[in-house]
Amino acid sequence: MANEKKCFVVMGFGIKTDLATGRKLNLDKSYQALIKPVVESKNITCVRADEIRHSGSIDLQMYQQLLSADIVIADLSTANVNAFYELGIRHALKPRNTIIISEELLGYPFDVNHIAINKYTHLGDNIDYFEVLRFQKLLGDTIDTVINIQAPDSPVYTFLDNLVPPREKINAQKEAGQSRSASTDESGYSENGKSPDDPSLSFIIKQGEDALEKKQFDAAKTLFETALHIVHNGKESHAASNNTYLIQRLALTTYQARVPDYVTALNDAIKLLEKIDLGRTNDPETVALAGSIEKHLFEEGQGDEHLNNAILFYQRGYYLLHNRHNGINLAYLLHLRTTTMLDPKEEDRVADRVWANRIRREVLELCEEDLKKITTMESHAGETMTAISGEQEGIINEQKFWIAVNKAEAHFGLGELMEYKQSADAAALIKHDDWMMESFTAQLQKLSALMEGHLTNNTARKLL
Repeated sequence: MANEKKCFVVMGFGIKTDLATGRKLNLDKSYQALIKPVVESKNITCVRADEIRHSGSIDLQMYQQLLSADIVIADLSTANVNAFYELGIRHALKPRNTIIISEELLGYPFDVNHIAINKYTHLGDNIDYFEVLRFQKLLGDTIDTVINIQAPDSPVYTFLDNLVPPREKINAQKEAGQSRSASTDESGYSENGKSPDDPSLSFIIKQGEDALEKKQFDAAKTLFETALHIVHNGKESHAASNNTYLIQRLALTTYQARVPDYVTALNDAIKLLEKIDLGRTNDPETVALAGSIEKHLFEEGQGDEHLNNAILFYQRGYYLLHNRHNGINLAYLLHLRTTTMLDPKEEDRVADRVWANRIRREVLELCEEDLKKITTMESHAGETMTAISGEQEGIINEQKFWIAVNKAEAHFGLGELMEYKQSADAAALIKHDDWMMESFTAQLQKLSALMEGHLTNNTARKLL
């Protein structure tokens, strides 16, 4: 074990937004499917910063890894500023054995566009099976190459060939607080698979995600608070802008936990999002979450200004991503505004209804585009006789369900009742969790109340 090679992976974790394209990428999927299994297949220990046990300063341990790791793999996807910074440190410390990868749509800045970068294709929540196989082979071949060559891959040592790299102190591992027992691996997990007394950041985040999925919101909130505390190293003044994902998760679990009461929890969640520049951010996940919170504050009778805030957030998110979720919510909120004093004149109400219906037409087009993408992927798998994994099938079914209910709501809002019924029936036939249908039905009931001028109550009840 003492002579075992080590690989340190530089990348973000969790779900990150690529602000250049507006897409959300699950970087944990990239790490778990494309990087870690390939590295470990070479008998090389693989660790990412969030897998290091959090005793002491995470920054100190990160610098130690950048200096001592035999290989560093840097994933620059979503133009993560921390990843670029850490890559620069590695290039300054080590002349060779650094591999750069990224999602294919990343726009490379000038300083790295002359460096070899291995690209992969991400679907957002998942990665296509064939892309996993292709990239795993590419990365494996690249690792074999960099281990066996002596030429520098760092541009620093390429252009300044008289530099002498710094030497690592013999006791550097102890100084960094990383000494460990033989029974615990580099990621901070014991041989029996259980977390040690001082678990890694990734372990805590995984527990938080599991609790969130089980709707154990109090527990999830506590876990994400713990994760943020680790990242901040206990300092509240630490810049929060680099921890967008964790703050989003904490805001989500805060308002869903409803502690000490729902309205207080909603306001606390908004205050959390303000830490990541809510007033100016173009992060679609942040603005959509803020829109949902403001919508709930309006529904809880906290004032019409919350409805306007919700519209502004969803509008910003829709124009950033042009996606179904933001579009269908924006259309509903515009329709809702016609029932308030925010639309004092008939021409204001007409304008909002027209705007809402135009967006619903766009949502229907987006539904067809998204459905075609899914159909193409399924067809490709069928042609190659490749079985879709259970996880992929679950993701596909969930996407199909939301496409169907988005179509149903759009048709309902447009008064196209036959088309609404067809889409609603199609959604019911798709495998889904009960809460998903309950959420859709509750939204349709709200929309039905807004449509009283266009549908009789009796007709609406029959449809619902």
